[in-house]
Amino acid sequence: MENSLLSQKSSDSGLHISLHPLVLLTVSDHITRHAARQQQGPVVGALLGQQNGREITLEHAFECPTTNGPNGEVLLPETWFEERVKQFKDVHKVPPLDLVGWWSTAPSTGPDASHLPLHRQLLQDYNESAVFLAFHPSQLQPETHTAKLPLTVYESVYEGENPTDAAKEMQVDGEEPQPNIRFRELPHAVETAEAEMIGIDTIAKSSGTAANDIPAQEASALKQQKPDTGPKQGAEKKSVRPELSQEEEELISSLNTRLNAIRTLESRISLIKSYVSSVSSAETPSTDTRNNKEGTQSTQLSHPILRNINSLLSHLSILSPQEQGPLSVDFLSQSNDVLLVSLLGQLGENVKAMRELGRKSAVVQSARQSSSGRKNPGLMQSRFEEELFAQGMGGPGAAAAGMYS
Repeated sequence: MENSLLSQKSSDSGLHISLHPLVLLTVSDHITRHAARQQQGPVVGALLGQQNGREITLEHAFECPTTNGPNGEVLLPETWFEERVKQFKDVHKVPPLDLVGWWSTAPSTGPDASHLPLHRQLLQDYNESAVFLAFHPSQLQPETHTAKLPLTVYESVYEGENPTDAAKEMQVDGEEPQPNIRFRELPHAVETAEAEMIGIDTIAKSSGTAANDIPAQEASALKQQKPDTGPKQGAEKKSVRPELSQEEEELISSLNTRLNAIRTLESRISLIKSYVSSVSSAETPSTDTRNNKEGTQSTQLSHPILRNINSLLSHLSILSPQEQGPLSVDFLSQSNDVLLVSLLGQLGENVKAMRELGRKSAVVQSARQSSSGRKNPGLMQSRFEEELFAQGMGGPGAAAAGMYS
């Protein structure tokens, strides 16, 4: 069946898509969770990357909720989507990433009419050259392993339809036909960095191990449980897993990723420890002799492996700042700055308290002097003359002598 939204012409824009594995992992994870939890609604997400000339890189992806428009079409919530894109841009500043397209599930024949409203929204509001990554679940065949990925990347172009004779008669003179959006397939290739290769290899190994361990764990758990009788079994069978929000799902996914990373690190450390202990035990003559007599093969000493272990341990010393010169100096400088600001604040509070104490003391002293002057006016006059004499002005007699001289 021919898809009317696909252009009959091949792409002439010269664009080439570089697809990173992290996008594939995010898309597959979202689709798997959506299907396992039997959630309703479309599966939609955004794509972040860079555009260097005629090459577009798809480096990161995140899932998006959807809302219904005035005519029932599927759209993105504008406020949430703008805030989410801004957060990802703040995180991925070096190199700077931008919104380059979106992804969703689609039949093997290509995009359909349900994809057009959301694609128009992205073209009008965010990126006029946004690409569309369509994932085809119908092409997945678990029993066979094919090299082709079940996805297609499209670009959108505006093409006018060739009107029929009836449409030409209905067309107003001078009016041009309205162009429609058509999709053209773009060539793409998977580009993998060194860090991504390590991560994919680790995920592939851990997923295979988890798939083998899950049935054994479930069997052991079922053996440990005691069989229950009565209506309790029916109640347990009817128990439904509570639905989780998007934030809770992201938190659980992040925690699982960190847990797997810690388990992988622990296994690597235990492997290094076992190798070092076996090498150290093989160096003793008694152990060597016993192993040779028994016919067992002892661990061979490998200097390159020991040098790699030593290099790894030297890099781990950054975890103790007191042993590093520049790092400890910077840490001490920041600590001193914090303590200095705290001391300056305390000093300001003490100066303010002393000023308040001086003001209160002056008020009390003036009140005492005024009360004592009312009781003994002569004493008040003598104190006034003493103050004038102390200031070099003399008493009343000195003032009169200066007047008549």
